[in-house]
Amino acid sequence: MRFLLLTAVMAGGLWHGVAAAAPAQKPEAKDDPYVLMELFGATFGVIKDNYVEDTDNRKLVEAAIDGMLASLDPHSGFMDRESFNDMETETKGEFGGLGIEISSDKGLVRVVSPIDDTPAHQAGIQAGDFITHIDGTAVIGMSLADAVKRMRGQPGTKVRLTLSRADKKPFDIALKRAVIKVKPVKYEAKGDIGYLRVVSFSEKTTDMLRKAIADLRKKIGKDKIKGFILDVRNNPGGLLDQAVGVADAFLTEGEIVSTRARAPEETTRYSAQKGDDADGLPLVVLVNEGSASASEIVAGALQDQHRALIVGLKSFGKGSVQTIKNIPGFGAIKITTARYYTPSGNSIQAKGITPDVVVPRAQLEELPVVTAFGENVLPGAISAEVGKKASDTDKPADGKAGADAGADGKADYQLDRAMDLLRGLAWSRAREQGK
Repeated sequence: MRFLLLTAVMAGGLWHGVAAAAPAQKPEAKDDPYVLMELFGATFGVIKDNYVEDTDNRKLVEAAIDGMLASLDPHSGFMDRESFNDMETETKGEFGGLGIEISSDKGLVRVVSPIDDTPAHQAGIQAGDFITHIDGTAVIGMSLADAVKRMRGQPGTKVRLTLSRADKKPFDIALKRAVIKVKPVKYEAKGDIGYLRVVSFSEKTTDMLRKAIADLRKKIGKDKIKGFILDVRNNPGGLLDQAVGVADAFLTEGEIVSTRARAPEETTRYSAQKGDDADGLPLVVLVNEGSASASEIVAGALQDQHRALIVGLKSFGKGSVQTIKNIPGFGAIKITTARYYTPSGNSIQAKGITPDVVVPRAQLEELPVVTAFGENVLPGAISAEVGKKASDTDKPADGKAGADAGADGKADYQLDRAMDLLRGLAWSRAREQGK
């Protein structure tokens, strides 16, 4: 949209005879960046001289830079000083806003994932939702940075988002902004299974995960614990070193991830160090379409190294590396500089991680236990005790199958299946060891 508006302004100048015709270019100079800067300067001049209202020089230049970077891919862009400071705060795990990770998609803003225990998560926003309006203003053509600014604000203030979801008509949702304090790792003992929920990859994620593993082994008992479930569903990613650290907590050797830039010599490989915090116990990793970036690095490494069973839905497919270039006094440039590759050499970008066992989101519907017909109701049937007739007390008792709760406290079908699979892996392991 910004490109279209700029074209219209330039055309208006020509219609009124204000802008002079561009000088003829030599064919060999058409791609020379210094020559092309003349186009930028000429356009800037037309805007300053002819636009219907006064314009802010800084905003014009920042918008031009952001548009240039945004044309490369959805993750490159310009950050002014305020946005840059916000990003630095986010990596520390505390920031203000709605608690939602977004990306640009076909001129709209797409939800990558809501963050646990935030206004966005509590309001029911889902990965894959499109945000079409913010407080009634259409986002089409709006830069990602502008969309983020509009959604952020003072804690306690409200914002109205219009969402588009595949299975329903567009709808509005009102949210109250809050100070987002992200606790990167949550954990609990689910019987004989250690459940680890990694919400984000911020500065303390690896340390907190290692402590959680040790605490769960102590609580459940080293001889009783069957294994671990690592849940990275709706985890939008974060710091690369933390992704490497989380994967390394379960690996003793081998490559975790490699990053490959445009120049082959700039390939960087990250490998595991000796020591598995889980002592080789069975591991299941839960992923879905909201698992992105660092989450996919972890899942891809543990899958390729045959350390874990990946369960759930195909991940987001954000396999690119962004580098932040600080520009003192102005802000920073975020630019994509490399791609992520799993240990087997597969690119994550636009492909994602395919689960070993696909488990859709679903609800368990409990059917009534049929007790009206069975051996115990046949005329003259004997009971397990010789000579004693079957009675009502011998009939099967009605029972309800328990379902584990997910992060939002609701029954979690995917988690239930992951626990079933983990117990199967533990049984197989114990049998192999002759226990």
